[in-house]
Amino acid sequence: MPAPAQNPLNDAIRASRSYLLAAFGFSLAINLLYLASPLYMLQVYNRVVTSGSQITLVLLTVILLVALGALAVLDGVRTRILTRMGLRLDRLLADSVLAASFRAPPGDARPRALRDFDTVRQFVGSGSLSSLLDLPWVPLYIAAAFLLHPLIGWFTLSGATILLCLAIVNELLLSSAMRDVGEAAQKGHAYAEMSLRNAEVVEAMGMLPGIIARWRRDRNRFLARQSETADRSLAMGGLIKFLRLAMQSLVLGLGAWLAVERLVSAGAMFAGTFLLGRALQPIEQIVGSWRNIVAARSAYMRVHDLLALAPKDGDRMGLPRPMGAVSVEGLRYAAPRTTRYILRDVNFSLHAGEALGIIGQSGAGKSTLLRVLVGVLPPSTGAVRLDGAELQSWPRQQLGRHIGYLPQDVELFADTIAANISRFTRGPESEIIAAAEMAGVHEMILRLPDGYNTEVGEGGAVLSGGYRQRIGLARAVFGNPSLVVLDEPSSNLDADGETALGDCIARLKALGTTVVMVSHRPATVATMDRLLVMRDGAVDGFGLREEITNRLQQAAARPARPEPKVAHG
Repeated sequence: MPAPAQNPLNDAIRASRSYLLAAFGFSLAINLLYLASPLYMLQVYNRVVTSGSQITLVLLTVILLVALGALAVLDGVRTRILTRMGLRLDRLLADSVLAASFRAPPGDARPRALRDFDTVRQFVGSGSLSSLLDLPWVPLYIAAAFLLHPLIGWFTLSGATILLCLAIVNELLLSSAMRDVGEAAQKGHAYAEMSLRNAEVVEAMGMLPGIIARWRRDRNRFLARQSETADRSLAMGGLIKFLRLAMQSLVLGLGAWLAVERLVSAGAMFAGTFLLGRALQPIEQIVGSWRNIVAARSAYMRVHDLLALAPKDGDRMGLPRPMGAVSVEGLRYAAPRTTRYILRDVNFSLHAGEALGIIGQSGAGKSTLLRVLVGVLPPSTGAVRLDGAELQSWPRQQLGRHIGYLPQDVELFADTIAANISRFTRGPESEIIAAAEMAGVHEMILRLPDGYNTEVGEGGAVLSGGYRQRIGLARAVFGNPSLVVLDEPSSNLDADGETALGDCIARLKALGTTVVMVSHRPATVATMDRLLVMRDGAVDGFGLREEITNRLQQAAARPARPEPKVAHG
């Protein structure tokens, strides 16, 4: 039976186990030092009050203050240890979580991944985890209560058991509801962020009132559910607090009765109250912070699942630089959690250095096919091969160096033009300039105030659409990739830009680079060697450009078949 795949989250927690063990050890020392107060009470009532010795009182007080000082120091050290554990988890995992969020299927997991990880990291250094570490030492106080008197011990044990049962009931009543509240909050935030990304469209077409109304409808549902959950949580928290205070008073009364009956000393009466309060305190704190615990647990499971699904490049052997031969075999693709195929039985092959133009009506699956070709979307069935090797068999980082991709919606990153073109790698500056020259954008960049060091802003906001598209093209051809995939690369280009695009494609072909492009402009399509016609997610034609063009022209020129006449009687 094969061993289960390792999860980076589990590995990171195992690597940080020494921090947790140290914090657990400090919790034992802290809880032992908490016994100093009841011992002080016992000694004051049993020794000082009966003997009247002031020196004994002073020495006991000094010992108590030293113990409480050590307790405060150890509690601070424990908090620092847990904080360091959170920082270690961040160093070990933050990069992997960000990488996994890029490779996750489109949906809520992508923007939420880092927030979930921060929730887990912050929980590690919070007081909620400290309360959980104190919980195993509750039997220590119960045992000390039994040493005072069995009745005090049984009363303390009963109180701890009752509060623990209420904590379990609280888990059963609230955990599912709190997860629902968290999911609803996340959906609301995601909708607001999506609307803000389209702020120009919303403002230009007066959609803001409708957007706010739609957001408010979902938010009202979230607030109603949150209020209902908060009411239940407050009710349970209030009940637990009442029981703790009542039990502390009752144990004081029990101790007084035992003292009157000469079964315990007067000091035991107050010590029992302290021991019971300390035994119940971790349980009350856990119930009070239950919302944080549930949120951290849900976030942990989402991060665990995200990392479990992420491909492990380290397990794949590197392959030599591909020549650029592409073959698509029986390709089908359906979006996650759907059964409708967007691509159906797509088959074609290209020799290295060939240029393929993909044409078809809107919604035919052209852009989806390009995303599958570059490995962004995994095939549902079938295979995409580069030089005979399936894309999934390549280490992702190595494959990325051999592929250039220009999506339909060009997004630049908030950095310099040079950093965007170089794909944020530390390569020679000459390669950046060569890519810009191939894309015909070098002279345009030099005219900018800071040249290649110009900051483009978020999403390339300071640049025009044509600038962004040509810089995106330079990024796609950077490093002389073996396969360049372009999705409507001329949509924002003027006549000069379209000429530069044609020159770029000609240079790529001369270098032996395979080019796959979606375009409807005749001048751009004329630079292709082959054409692929898509219709309803399937291949409607594939062959040399002249053959497919002639076939389409003949089909367009053919007169429509007349409707048959129906005789009317």
